[in-house]
Amino acid sequence: MPDTRGYLDMQLLRFSTAGSVDDGKSTLIGRLLYDSKSIFEDQLEAVEEASKSRGNEEVNLALLTDGLRAEREQGITIDVAYRYFATPKRKFIIADTPGHIQYTRNMVTGASTAGLSIILVDARHGVLEQTVRHSYISSLLGIPHILVAINKMDLVDYSEETYNKIIADYTKMSETLHIKNVVFIPISARDGDNVVNHSTNMDWYKGPALLEYLESVPVEQTEGSDAFRYPVQYVIRPISSKFPDFRGYAGRVAGGVLKVGDKVKVLPSGQESTVTRISQSDKELQQATAPLSIDVELADDIDISRGDTLVKSDEKQPQIEQDITLDVCWFNEQPLQIRKKYIIRQTTSETLGIVRSINYRRNINTLEKEQNVAELNMNDIAEISIHTANPLVFDSYKENRITGSLIFIDPDTNETVGAGMIK
Repeated sequence: MPDTRGYLDMQLLRFSTAGSVDDGKSTLIGRLLYDSKSIFEDQLEAVEEASKSRGNEEVNLALLTDGLRAEREQGITIDVAYRYFATPKRKFIIADTPGHIQYTRNMVTGASTAGLSIILVDARHGVLEQTVRHSYISSLLGIPHILVAINKMDLVDYSEETYNKIIADYTKMSETLHIKNVVFIPISARDGDNVVNHSTNMDWYKGPALLEYLESVPVEQTEGSDAFRYPVQYVIRPISSKFPDFRGYAGRVAGGVLKVGDKVKVLPSGQESTVTRISQSDKELQQATAPLSIDVELADDIDISRGDTLVKSDEKQPQIEQDITLDVCWFNEQPLQIRKKYIIRQTTSETLGIVRSINYRRNINTLEKEQNVAELNMNDIAEISIHTANPLVFDSYKENRITGSLIFIDPDTNETVGAGMIK
C-alpha cells in the first residue's frame, strides 16, 4: 500500500509522457508506480488478473494506466490517463498521453500544464517523426524540462554505443528547434533498469535513475507570471433581501498576487477601482495567488462581465489587440483555411476570428520552415496571424501560459480544431 504520509506538505511536479506507439510509455509509468510501491494491493491484483486473461506470461504493468476498454483491447493508449503518486520527497501527477499521430491533440492536452515532459525513444528505432513532433510541441508549450528516456535498452544488449548515437541524433534535432534543458537516461521499463533502481546491466551510465531525477528536478511555476491576471468567469448578483446590493466577480487567478486594498484596472475598458474583499467560498482572504479560484469585490459599481480581465494598475499591462501572431497545432481532419471564420476562445472570452495568413509551416521531417502554405492539415504545426472581431487581452505564451493561449472552435460543428500559443 502506498505511503502518503506528509503528502500535502510536499512539492508537486506535474509531468507528461510522450513518444511513438509502443515506445513503452504506459509500461514505464506502471514500473514507476510498482517499484516505488505506489500501487494499492487491489489495483495490483486487478492488473494481475487482467494480464492472465490476456494471456500475458508476466504482469503487464501498462494496464495500470491503459484504463479504457478500447486501449486494453488494442494494447495502445488512446486517451490521456492521469495518475497520482507520492514518494517521501515529492508528490506527482502523471499524464500518460497517446503515441498515435491522430491523437496528437491528446498529447497537447496532457502536456499543457506539465513542468516536465518525458519523451520516450525506442532504443531499436532511435529518433522518429513522433519523437520530433512531441519534442517540438513540448518546447512550444513552454515545458521547462525535457527528459529523453531511451527505453528497451535490454533489446539492444544495453549498448552504450546505441545510447550515444541516439543522444547525438536528438541533440542535433533539438538544437535546430531551440529545445533546451534536455536530460538523457537509458532504461528498460519492462525490467526496471534505471527507473527507480540503478541498473547493474549499464554500469557505464553514471547519471541518476529516472525517479531520482524526478525527485530532484526544480519545480518551476508554469502557470501565470509575476503580473496579476484575473479573467472574470461570472458576475455574482444574488437576488435576496440578505444581500440586496452584493456584486462579486468570480474567477481563477491566472498569475501574480492580489491583496485587499490593491488598485485594479478592468480590461479592455480601462476602468479602475480598489479591491475591498477577497473570498473563497465562505472564507475571507487577505490575498490570493495563482491558481486559486476566488470571488473579488470592488469599491465601485462599474461595468464588468464575463471575458473581462482584472489587472493591477501599477504592474506590467497585457496587450490588447485584434491582430495577433501565434503558433498553432491543428487537430482536425478539416484543414485550417485562410479567411475562414472560427470561434476564438481565450481565457473566459470568446469572439469570432479569421486566419489572415499562414506565415510558415514546420516540416517535422526536415525541420525546415515551409513558406507559401495555403492550408494546414491535421497535426500540422505552424505560425499564423489572425484577426478577431473583438480585442483580446493577452500576454505572450512565454510570459503566461493561461492568458497567452487560445483555442479554435469550428462554428458549424462546435469541435475544438486547434490550439494556439501567442507570441
